[in-house]
Amino acid sequence: MKKIAITTFFIIALAFVGNALAEEGNSEKISTYGYFGLAALACVVGIGIGAAGAGIGQGLATKGAVEGIARNPGTSGKITVTLIIGLAMMESLVIYALVVALIILYAKPFGF
Repeated sequence: MKKIAITTFFIIALAFVGNALAEEGNSEKISTYGYFGLAALACVVGIGIGAAGAGIGQGLATKGAVEGIARNPGTSGKITVTLIIGLAMMESLVIYALVVALIILYAKPFGF
């Protein structure tokens, strides 16, 4: 336990050594880089949540459609059409998340 505590202390100490030797930077560059860092993080989280939600939804929709067709094979045409429309709607949410992410990264809507 003592070995882990000492190792953790030195790793944390080494993380802050660079700050002591750092040169004072240009505040304009720092704010620009800070914006792009946070924008990239927001894009990753937004697209990740959108893709995860759509993936779960598509899996559940496909499961329901397959179960419905298994119970009543005569309605397979109607179920398939409804499934395809539903999958397209779910996939469009991921595309909207991608478009918003690209706008945040490249159009700079907040003036930075």
